[in-house]
Amino acid sequence: MTEARVPILMYHAVAAEPNEATRALSVTPEAFGEQMALVAERGLTPLTTAALAARWRSGRALPARPVLITFDDGYEGVHRHALPALAKHGFPATLFVSTGWIRGAYDTGGGLDTMLDWQQVRELADAGVEIGGHSHTHPQLDQIGDATLRAELTRCRDIVADELGALPVSFAYPYGYSSRRVRTAVRENGFAQALAVGNSLARRAQGPYALRRVTVRRRTGTEEFERLLDGRAIARTFARDRALTKGYAVVRRTRQIHRRAVDALV
Repeated sequence: MTEARVPILMYHAVAAEPNEATRALSVTPEAFGEQMALVAERGLTPLTTAALAARWRSGRALPARPVLITFDDGYEGVHRHALPALAKHGFPATLFVSTGWIRGAYDTGGGLDTMLDWQQVRELADAGVEIGGHSHTHPQLDQIGDATLRAELTRCRDIVADELGALPVSFAYPYGYSSRRVRTAVRENGFAQALAVGNSLARRAQGPYALRRVTVRRRTGTEEFERLLDGRAIARTFARDRALTKGYAVVRRTRQIHRRAVDALV
């Protein structure tokens, strides 16, 4: 039996006029609406991250054509523009919030554009959007020490629980980066599943803490979006991204070795 491969769509900002920091990874409200209409027309069934992981964990069958719609960081356009399009089709989604970027009592001032406030996050949750964790201040988690890593995860988890009245069960790694140490810490903080990037389809064999997503961005046209939904030519679509990622991985491994050496001297 062929293993199910699920497109997990990764969005960031949904904005007509994003700033330069978020432009490349944003989509216009019109494009997002058209993309959701395509999901509906093609007969796909959106699931939350928790729902997909629960089905894979229990062995329950997936819908014939599952898809996940996810948002990272917590930009205000998810409430203003994405929510009406999701509601029009009755689609669930997952929003991963960096709690220090959400406007309110815990705001660190690090948000890259206009961010949601906690009332808007609660309204999204009430409308069927799963709220997951995305750290507190959005660092590269595999580049920070153990104590800081624990603080980033625990603070994020506890703030979401305090604001929404329920512990978050899903997590997305900032920048998509993780390591065995990071994945272990995420699991120990009560998250049952976590998403990376990878720009390929998600499979059960990836394990619950390394499920891959495909990036939707401002230059993603209709034909490319349809290919992402169908799982066609994804490797070719993201070939340049993967080459850059491999090159940067060498730099990141060097940084990790240096950090461990410094930690050993402390």
